[in-house]
Amino acid sequence: MHLVKLDLSKNRLQQLPLDFGRLVNLQHLDLLNNRLVTLPVSFAQLKNLKWLDLKDNPLDPVLAKVAGDCLDEKQCKQAAVKVLQHMKAIQSEQDRQRQRKLQAEREMEKKREAEQRAKEAQEREVRKREKAEEKERRRREYDAQKAAKQEMEKKTKKENVQTRKPASSSRPAQPPRHRHSWSRSVLRVLLLVLLCVLCTLAACKLTELQRQPLCVSVNTLYEDVVAALQNHKTLQNMLQQNSQQ
Repeated sequence: MHLVKLDLSKNRLQQLPLDFGRLVNLQHLDLLNNRLVTLPVSFAQLKNLKWLDLKDNPLDPVLAKVAGDCLDEKQCKQAAVKVLQHMKAIQSEQDRQRQRKLQAEREMEKKREAEQRAKEAQEREVRKREKAEEKERRRREYDAQKAAKQEMEKKTKKENVQTRKPASSSRPAQPPRHRHSWSRSVLRVLLLVLLCVLCTLAACKLTELQRQPLCVSVNTLYEDVVAALQNHKTLQNMLQQNSQQ
């Protein structure tokens, strides 16, 4: 790095090392008659370079035009200045490209991060929605089970009430039904007996059977009953009122 003058002419060099620009103290460089086409970008760092000869190299046309001829001291000094400026421009352009590339990579990275965040947010939203749907499904199932249970309890209660109601109503109702049936039977018998008595009495009073022994007994019993009833004052009055009417 302390070299000041370097003569590499006539060595058939096809390229210089990429870190050639580390020779920051270099002032005189002779590259005559080699096979160089381009120079490393780090060549722009040779800020102390005052003399440069690139004759007889198959240089890139643009670089060859910048370097020009080195036929005398003045041209060689001009070649050093112009080549340094050209290489600095190339280095700046590469730096800008590198910056643009880095910027594009950073933007791409940001875009990927944004997409990743959006994807994660969407996944969270999906999980949240699925969780809410699962919660709602469980709630509906619980409500349905609760409603079914209440309906079953109501049905069971109704069946129990219907089962107890006939038993409770039939037991006390049976004695009155028996009593009514018995009373009706007795009444029917009494009416039948009374009807028979009336028919017998009418037959014995109004027909020719009144001379028969049975009718004689019936008529006698009837007259005795009427006489006994007439002896009672109340009945006698009733009979008198009826007779008056």
